[in-house]
Amino acid sequence: MTAEDHFRPLGPGERVLLIDSRDRRYLITLGSGKQFHSHLGSVSHDDMIGRPEGLRIRSSGGSVLTVFRPTLADYQLKMKRGAQVVYPKDVGLILVFADIFPGATVVEAGSGSGALTLALARAAGEGGRVISYEIRSDHHERAVENVEGWYEGLGGKPENVELRVGDVFEGIPERGVDRMVLDLPEPWNAIRVTGDSLAPGAILCCYLPTIPQVTQTVEAMRAGGFGMISTFESFLRTWNVDGQSVRPDHRMVAHTGFLITARKFGGE
Repeated sequence: MTAEDHFRPLGPGERVLLIDSRDRRYLITLGSGKQFHSHLGSVSHDDMIGRPEGLRIRSSGGSVLTVFRPTLADYQLKMKRGAQVVYPKDVGLILVFADIFPGATVVEAGSGSGALTLALARAAGEGGRVISYEIRSDHHERAVENVEGWYEGLGGKPENVELRVGDVFEGIPERGVDRMVLDLPEPWNAIRVTGDSLAPGAILCCYLPTIPQVTQTVEAMRAGGFGMISTFESFLRTWNVDGQSVRPDHRMVAHTGFLITARKFGGE
């Protein structure tokens, strides 16, 4: 989406986010003549089509809903899931610490529901390339649906984003890869057969839920010609700020996964 796209009116086929007074969010696809129904009442899509985002509309039940185009984080949390998605707080860290840059060639495995794939594609840009492998055909189909759904109304999925059914444990044909992100149960086995695909100085990033997996992965990295290995996790806590009432919220997004980054050694 370009800067100009943000100023165009909402149109049929676009996804929009409806937000109520309690910050509950509803992701819908606009269509002429359609209606959105919830416990708040109904809202006509035609009342949104042709108008700018940020508008407020009233449902048949009298509730006020604010209408915005979804951010990528909104979409990642609301899209249909075949596998658990990588949460936005971890996606941001992956993009920065794995240094996904415009023009990069990035290999991902597995695709899961496509949440991370979308972020990698945005960061790599039109001059980059993202190849995402998924061993399960049902997860692959869900990822394709979600990735294409995000680009619906935005000109379609870029040609430089490829989603493949494949087993990275058997090796991959790509060479000179700049960045690799593994979201797999046993990445240490993949490292042994995909390490040669990475260019010297390239970054490998692994996303894992448990410490025993982290231990085996770090050992495989050291044995596979990687250095500058770093392991970390993140916690996200929001705050309530309302006049004199300033306090952390009772709930937070705590442990979701461990991130490991490493650099590929070059020749002597």
